[in-house]
Amino acid sequence: MHSASGDTGCVIGIDVGGTAMKAVVARLDGTPLFRQRRPTQRADGPVEVLTRIAAFASDLLGDARSRGMEPVGVGLAVPGQVDEARGVAVGATNIGWDQVPLKDELTAALGLPVAVRHDVRAGALAEARQGEGRAHRNFIFLPIGTGIGCAIVLGGKPFTGDHYAAGEIGHVPIRGVSDRCLCGRTGCLETVASATAIARRYSELSGQSTANSEVVASAARDGDVMAQEVWAHAISALADAILASNTLLDIDNYVIGGGLAMAGPQLLEPLKQAIAQRPHEGCRPVLVLAGLGDEAGSIGAALSIIDELQPSNGEGGST
Repeated sequence: MHSASGDTGCVIGIDVGGTAMKAVVARLDGTPLFRQRRPTQRADGPVEVLTRIAAFASDLLGDARSRGMEPVGVGLAVPGQVDEARGVAVGATNIGWDQVPLKDELTAALGLPVAVRHDVRAGALAEARQGEGRAHRNFIFLPIGTGIGCAIVLGGKPFTGDHYAAGEIGHVPIRGVSDRCLCGRTGCLETVASATAIARRYSELSGQSTANSEVVASAARDGDVMAQEVWAHAISALADAILASNTLLDIDNYVIGGGLAMAGPQLLEPLKQAIAQRPHEGCRPVLVLAGLGDEAGSIGAALSIIDELQPSNGEGGST
């Protein structure tokens, strides 16, 4: 590890989303010091996005140094398929990356070690260490937003699978759903239960242009029958997918995050009821809302580089 005292050493964690980049500067024990955000501007193209990430990280490093801190590394959480061992963005369609060596590019640009993680697994790591997963050795992190992600946490560590693609619950087929998914298949969970799908379906039924799922949630609370139908359909699909994963993995605890979790009890309570009403062998899943909100990815990115630099802490790495 680059030499730095426990009092002044710090790392940068950046979560790259399709709309915004969220960053945290954290101490070497993972405690956040300060946060910043910056637009991703993905419309400018994949090369420019990488340039903006490097510039954002450089500015954060300068800010940390101006406060008397000594940055020792940078963690990056990105969407899509990520080869975490090599630090390569294998594919990220919403940004346009294809086999981009993020770790090598940013290490060269910043002069510091860089760790690259899948954004959902980074969020799961943060929830495991600092959020609602702390009490559980094993749990499922299920962020529901533009898409539907999933990270399987085993022994406190996110499980990657053989090809860094474990947990793609958003592409589990759902009974009675025939909409085509961006992945090319039909009937995926994302096509009915993601925030994007909820907004789209309500617009189709009502003839109204809907900005996001929050509008649908509000309309459902106000008694809009079409909004209630769309919401209930999404809840039903989520319940089916959660029970299927519970049957396969025998993991009891689920931490629900992402933009849709902002609906709070309006999402959680009917989802619990739908699960309770379905036939199921074994223990029923226990659902809680995530504790770190949209900061989980950046915190997890920071924790990831800490783990790479301090492997002896016994908590780092992926299964």
